Amino acid sequence: MPGSTTVKVGGNTPCIEVRAGGHLLIVDAGTGIISLGQDIVAQHRATGEPMYVTILMTHTHHDHTQGFPFFLPARNSRCTLYIFGPKLLEEDLQGVLARAMAPPVFPLGLEELNSQRHIRHIRQGDIIVLTDPAAPPQLLGLNDDQSQVPADAVTVRVQLSYNHPLGGVLIFRISYRGRCAVVATDTEGYVGGDRRLAQFVHGADLLIHDAEYDEDEYADQSVIRQGWGHSTWRMATDVARIAGVKRLALFHHNPGHDDTFLENMERKAQAVFPGAFIAREGMAVEL
Repeated sequence: MPGSTTVKVGGNTPCIEVRAGGHLLIVDAGTGIISLGQDIVAQHRATGEPMYVTILMTHTHHDHTQGFPFFLPARNSRCTLYIFGPKLLEEDLQGVLARAMAPPVFPLGLEELNSQRHIRHIRQGDIIVLTDPAAPPQLLGLNDDQSQVPADAVTVRVQLSYNHPLGGVLIFRISYRGRCAVVATDTEGYVGGDRRLAQFVHGADLLIHDAEYDEDEYADQSVIRQGWGHSTWRMATDVARIAGVKRLALFHHNPGHDDTFLENMERKAQAVFPGAFIAREGMAVEL
């Protein structure tokens, strides 16, 4: 929800940039990926080096894919994209992305993009292993030997959360050299904390957790929000506390919440979990 009321926090839809071990990983392709793509292309033009980008899709709802058609590296022949995401509702990931760009809703089809694209499905228990930035990521399933991962590799472990409508959502645990960040967006918590998620998150340096609602808003009898697949800030702090994480980024803001509302939510969350903060556009967190 961009505009004058969101100039502090930002108004783009979800996109998270992760830099680790020479790799560039992007979680989700909301409208935030547009300016990120411009920066990636500008760096490419300055250095002449090819672009290798790994995109992790939590799910394919519109607010998490709508920026992809405007992602400039996807149109560049010097770019190689590795896209990982779920197969939901009997439609593959490539089909979802193609449909989001298909004429007449967009003038350029997926097949017309000049980048090299490798699109693969992932599911509960998979591990994505990244070693050489110029080499394709390795995907290890539950039936593969997951014990021989190089110590200096970037790893992405995958959990499926069932707490989002029509197929659930993927949670990503991204690790490198003893540091770890977990992205848990579009998931709805439980009273007393989501214990399954907390086990997956345990000991993370940074947890990026859905916090779309204030407690009073979630409990409002006039609009029943239970089952919509989004959490309150209290649900996020419960998981952070149980899992023993160091810092908590409250993420996936409600478009009806302005800067003042979100800053007030941040203060309430910090009173419960001091390491909590509101995720803000352009914010960099170093682990």
